[in-house]
Amino acid sequence: MNKTKSPLFYFFLTILALALMAFFGPEEKSLGSNVRIVYLHGAWVIAAEVAFAAAALAGLAGLILRKDIFHAWSAALGRTGIIFWLTYLPLSLLAMQANWNGLFLAEPRFRLAMIFAITGVLLQAGLWLFELPWLTSVGNIVYIVTLRVVFATAQNIMHPPPSPIFNSGLWNIIIFFVALNILAWVAGYFLTRFFLTLKTNG
Repeated sequence: MNKTKSPLFYFFLTILALALMAFFGPEEKSLGSNVRIVYLHGAWVIAAEVAFAAAALAGLAGLILRKDIFHAWSAALGRTGIIFWLTYLPLSLLAMQANWNGLFLAEPRFRLAMIFAITGVLLQAGLWLFELPWLTSVGNIVYIVTLRVVFATAQNIMHPPPSPIFNSGLWNIIIFFVALNILAWVAGYFLTRFFLTLKTNG
């Protein structure tokens, strides 16, 4: 396959565009330019959860309709989700260090994120090894449901609800963050296509 036509090529190209976009993002009164890493970290974790949710929906469709194509999409989206989730963790650490001058590793949501990163990697590795389409779909459904239930009851310390960005009333920041999210989803799509290509080649 021509490298310039590989989904992985477009994935890294989109990541480069994301990084440049984040670098020139609007500053915020309290955090100044350091808020840019917060934007990126927020978009990254949302992209991970969107991929997990899409994996669950594709898996549910596969289980109901008994179509392997949906199981294949569930597998690819689940792997995309865990890649985004793993890479969101160092972004979270950078955001802590840049804005709070230290690492609060005992922060409840970060600790839970680490737990779900480890279990997510083990889950995806196991599903990849077993290669049972229906089991992959079930695993992806259980994973995102468990993640959302656990995080819905988690204590908020450095992640105050509701969303500070969408409740800021600053439309330049809101529009920028939405655009950053859309670009992260595009990156996720290309990564998912890459995993589908691996499945097809296999």
